[in-house]
Amino acid sequence: MERILMADHPLVLSRVVGDVVDRFVPSVNMVVMYMNSSTQVYNGTERLPSSVTTKPRVEIHGGDMRSFFTLIMTDPDVPGPSDPYLKEQLHWMITDIPGTTDSSFGNELVSYQMPRPNIGIHRYVFFLFKQKGRQTVRCPTSRDRFNTRNFAQENELGLPVAATFFNCQRETAPRRRRR
Repeated sequence: MERILMADHPLVLSRVVGDVVDRFVPSVNMVVMYMNSSTQVYNGTERLPSSVTTKPRVEIHGGDMRSFFTLIMTDPDVPGPSDPYLKEQLHWMITDIPGTTDSSFGNELVSYQMPRPNIGIHRYVFFLFKQKGRQTVRCPTSRDRFNTRNFAQENELGLPVAATFFNCQRETAPRRRRR
């Protein structure tokens, strides 16, 4: 694992670190895979909304079976990246995921909501936090105007232990030729 995220790291360059969370030290490996595209999410890759319609499988490599993790997926660019005045939209949350397993072993507090960006290119970020113990994370009251920093502080999660993101923009409809 690397040390604190350096200035040239994709999470820093994309302003995920800064806009959403503070710099952190990754200590767990998280793998996010959308089954319908059967490819792993890497920082900054482009995804079409049609390729992320169903929730991904998220594997946690690191920690142990006595460690529990919270997974959060947010869009920090609502309603659009040039003026994200509504801030974050919560798209998915799973708590109590045992270390060295995957998201299917956790407790889904907020069901998966597929990305539907209307304006511009949005960042969709997966954060993994280590919990202090099992069943210690409370469900947020709303998906709208979610704030990852505040949520982590309120639930004593500290900084993320892993994160990754993809970019997504509205798909253009096929145009029909006029006759």
